[in-house]
Amino acid sequence: MKSKVYFGIISMLLTVGILSAEAETNSTPKQKNDTTSYTVLTAKVVDESTKKPIVFATVFKTGSSIGTVTNSDGEFELKIPGKSIEGTLSVTHLGYKNKVISVNDIVSKKATIALEVHAIPIEEVVIRDIDPEELLRQAILKKRENYSIFPEMQTAFYRETLKQNRNYVAISEAVLDIYNSGYRDNFDFDRVRIYKGRKSKDVKKMDTVLVKFQGGPRTAMFLDLVKNPGVILDPEIFPLYNFKLSGIVSVNDRNNYVVEFTPKRVVDYPLYEGKIYVDVESTAITSIDFHLSEKSLDQATKVLVKKKPVSMKMSVLSGNYLVKYREIEGQWVLNYVRSEVIFKSKWDKKLFKSNITAMFEMAVTDRDKENIDKFPYKVAVKYTDILSEKVLAFEDENYWGEYNTIKPDESIEVAIKKLNKKLIRNQ
Repeated sequence: MKSKVYFGIISMLLTVGILSAEAETNSTPKQKNDTTSYTVLTAKVVDESTKKPIVFATVFKTGSSIGTVTNSDGEFELKIPGKSIEGTLSVTHLGYKNKVISVNDIVSKKATIALEVHAIPIEEVVIRDIDPEELLRQAILKKRENYSIFPEMQTAFYRETLKQNRNYVAISEAVLDIYNSGYRDNFDFDRVRIYKGRKSKDVKKMDTVLVKFQGGPRTAMFLDLVKNPGVILDPEIFPLYNFKLSGIVSVNDRNNYVVEFTPKRVVDYPLYEGKIYVDVESTAITSIDFHLSEKSLDQATKVLVKKKPVSMKMSVLSGNYLVKYREIEGQWVLNYVRSEVIFKSKWDKKLFKSNITAMFEMAVTDRDKENIDKFPYKVAVKYTDILSEKVLAFEDENYWGEYNTIKPDESIEVAIKKLNKKLIRNQ
């Protein structure tokens, strides 16, 4: 069925196998002239009242397409071209007032940016007569108005990690060149190319099991659910869900309807539940926060585990996803996607079992509408590609140069240092 295929596409696929002495082929990344000077801005974003970190907040140079997101500690690192410290930085997050801060204030000190909760005192009667399903249909019909129909080139940072229980066992990162075909109903597909990448692995901790992502950066693009509606935003699928309009919140200082959805019944492919945020003024879908329905976990296991040893049992414990869009010059563009799926694994006739957490995230950090490079499919990432087999081992701390990344949280930084030491000893 079409929807089942969609689910497999928008989710990471895992290949699980016994470790062997199989050699990995590392491709040499093509070189660009990375000589542009840049200023590095680092800060932490917190809730003004609770002082708790705000995760996945959008951070961008005001008036530009350059941006990133905060990590799980609320921290970010943003590189802006040139050595000038003029201008401002904008920080936005669901349910908070936008914050604009001088670039100079961040450069001159280790800044903490506090966001104020944006409470919307609005009576229930305002939204009582709005049909949430019809609201989503209108949002889909207005796709060509709210999202660009023209191609553009994008630069994105992509990271995928594997954890066994609490330990990181594999980390891969890449800067991507993306040909985004625009939001048109045609057969011109997005294309992703790896510009630069690196990896670090400690396979000894995987208990003789090698777990790999399949699809990686190409799969991340299919979490753009406005373009690839799949089993959530496809109107043909709506009869499978209950929709509820649960309120209004602020997103980027704009009022957004909150549409909650849950499956009506169990079907033969996985379904989800979560929240869809729709801009009140434009009827654009601005964010989707969703997870696998608990009743869909068995079906999800059949779709997500691509290959495994016969004597191993694997099951999906949870799957959580986040899609965020950002408004630039009156149109909404993909800003950030994240997928995290937790599997339980157990060998037959053994007491030992463990949880494997597979996560990927991608932030679009820059855009170019003028210099379109529709590179051929033969150099683009395929659904069957495994990123860790295509990139090099971790190198120096300045590996990424001027390119914006998602700042690793503290545990990942510690893991990278430990894994790098093992790589050095094994060379």
